[in-house]
Amino acid sequence: MPRNEAETIAKLILPALYANGWTEDHLRREENAGGIDIIKGQAQRSRKRADLTLRVKTAPDAQPLAVALIEAKAESLPPMHGLDQGKLYAGAKRLNVPFVYATNGHRFVEYDRSNGQTSAPRPMAEFPSPGELRTRYEQYQGFKLDEPAARPLVTRYAGAEEGARRYYQDAAIRAVLEKLARGDKRALLTLATGSGKTRIAVNLLKRLDDAKQLKRALFVCDRDELRTQAMGAFMHAFGNDAAPATGSNPQTNARVVVATYQTLDIATEEADANYLIKNYPPDYFTHIVIDECHRSAWGKWSQVLTRNPNAVQIGLTATPRQLKVKGDIADTPEVIADAAVTADNIRHFGEPVYEYDMAQGIADGYLAACEIRKGRVSIDPPGLTRDEVGALRPVDPITGELLSPDALRERYEKTAYEDEILLPDRVRAMCADLFAYLLETGTPEQKTIIFCVRDAHADAVASTMNNLYADWQRTQGLPRVEPYAFKCTAAGGGDALADLRGSNHSHFVAATVDLLSTGVDVPAVRNIVFFRYVRSPIAFYQMVGRGTRIDIPTEKLMFRIYDYTDATDLFGEDFVTAAPAEPGAESDGNDGERPERARLSQAEVEGFDVRVTEAGRYILTNVDGKAMPVEVEVYKQALAERLVAQVATLDAFREKWIVPDERQALLDALPDGERSARLVRVLDDRAAYDLFDVLGELAYGLHGVTRAERVEAFEYKHADWLATLPEDARRTILAFVAQFEDDGTEALENAQIFQIPAVRAAGGLRALRAVYPNPADIILDVRRKVFVA
Repeated sequence: MPRNEAETIAKLILPALYANGWTEDHLRREENAGGIDIIKGQAQRSRKRADLTLRVKTAPDAQPLAVALIEAKAESLPPMHGLDQGKLYAGAKRLNVPFVYATNGHRFVEYDRSNGQTSAPRPMAEFPSPGELRTRYEQYQGFKLDEPAARPLVTRYAGAEEGARRYYQDAAIRAVLEKLARGDKRALLTLATGSGKTRIAVNLLKRLDDAKQLKRALFVCDRDELRTQAMGAFMHAFGNDAAPATGSNPQTNARVVVATYQTLDIATEEADANYLIKNYPPDYFTHIVIDECHRSAWGKWSQVLTRNPNAVQIGLTATPRQLKVKGDIADTPEVIADAAVTADNIRHFGEPVYEYDMAQGIADGYLAACEIRKGRVSIDPPGLTRDEVGALRPVDPITGELLSPDALRERYEKTAYEDEILLPDRVRAMCADLFAYLLETGTPEQKTIIFCVRDAHADAVASTMNNLYADWQRTQGLPRVEPYAFKCTAAGGGDALADLRGSNHSHFVAATVDLLSTGVDVPAVRNIVFFRYVRSPIAFYQMVGRGTRIDIPTEKLMFRIYDYTDATDLFGEDFVTAAPAEPGAESDGNDGERPERARLSQAEVEGFDVRVTEAGRYILTNVDGKAMPVEVEVYKQALAERLVAQVATLDAFREKWIVPDERQALLDALPDGERSARLVRVLDDRAAYDLFDVLGELAYGLHGVTRAERVEAFEYKHADWLATLPEDARRTILAFVAQFEDDGTEALENAQIFQIPAVRAAGGLRALRAVYPNPADIILDVRRKVFVA
């Protein structure tokens, strides 16, 4: 039998590499965490992906440097079979290596990213040596690895970081160090919230320091809590050489200063940067890392960069480089301001040297999987007229006095709700719908962040959620727990953040405006809820980022977005940044300011019949390299089309399904990999079905049956054949097939299946020797018979 992929690697590919000068020091299997599948509404880890990278070394004690990816396939497949997949994984959004090899162990092909050329197949004996790839890498990059500028690239990770870092963190660090080695002093990294930007910054500065190229560094972050979080990582790497700047101590003796925008007095346009100017003279820092460099439209904080023009300057952001927004928010002040931020970043730092977005993080299993449920609020699309509001006797929300028609606006659009007009009926309807979802998905005691319009709205939402929870506790006969929901805004409740993060007995629902929108690390949050209309793509990605972190202690591997305002329409848009007014010009931070307008009285009105209806269920998935919500039915159709394009008929599908390597290749080629099939099984409520039946029904019209039904059918469909076998062989085969009911296809491929007690008790492998001298033959034959039509 031809060797499978694992056997091909072990018995053909690795020996050929060793023969060409590669050693274990040059090879690394870059594994992801394993994608996350949503099974019965719960998240579970799926199969990991392991990429084999080739690395070069300049000295025995040097850091091995990744330069190539090998995409290995079974020896029965053409050598070019895995090339497209390898090119996808090798690019600037994944492993960041210039050379890609695809091989079946006998021959290989090479793709060179520098010129876009793919070679003809060649024998493995001609595979490039480490020295050859080093030379070609240096030509590709434009520097030699033994030059002083490249020293950080070949300087080892400190401590155990080489083993602990994730593949994309190493790729991001290499991308920055490569750009610096080429003589540039500015670099921008775009990585999704929760992917470890601070860890990347620490390792970058540490390797620069160990290479004797760092004198004084500044790490700038937003708010004291983030400074505290960062300090732990910096002190672990730099010890007492790292220190936090405070209002009373600028830490001028420290070699790494960790400071907030607020401490440096550069947080707002009204700030005068006095602290920065007073304590740190021009060109004081040799290296600067700006965390959350999207935080403003390049106002006062840019002085950190302009006062240190000769420093290496690195920007970190979680916001996608391009966000092209269309529709009724395209020209809003928020979107215009976002475009200014992004244009400033690109103009100053250049295009991102490395990007790792939410979709890739979810696919890799480093970020929590995401399900989106959308709700439609009945009064939102049409808006409210002055006559409709006036008929219900609106009042001033502060005094309770009745408002005259002259105090009302002619029309209230949905974006004015809870800002210019308060609608208690709408708050109650939306909270009731959300609370019902929380009950449906397990319990109301899930850590949840609700984004509200303003402080008063957050008060109303927290109060309503508390009332719903109190009623539920009473009906369940449970003791009352307080607080269940609380306001967490700059005006109050911010001190309860620690309870949101840590308490298992209270503080489950935080109603916020902006306080929890950026930076705050609350891994246990399982739900992000939009009760407000969001126009800023930057703000939106930051808000969603509060839910993406995985939390192992609470077994959180997924989160949900409950979207009542179409906020998730901002996923996946291309954002074309505004061109700078003139070369080198800096934004003054006033782009898109909303003009002053006469403000009428704020109104509060009750009596509307507000209903919330389901508006769709979506999966957040990777579409053309972007994280996008895809409607369940559209998602399923795309999966079916991709499968039929690979295998035209059900019979051909069945033949490929029973061969592990060929089945895995089918699954890997689906729109979302194997996760696609598992998600569809959940969405169609097919937990009792094997993936064969799920996909067969979806793509080929197969009448799917459960795993239990397949086991039962096996005995009567093949009764004549079974009757020809010795009794112990017949019992062994039936015991063998019975394993399919619990574990599906994979059970029939378990190398230890003949050691399972039920199979051994029936006669085991010994009983089958007379029928199948080669055990592999029985496994293949039984699999084929299980899936027979």
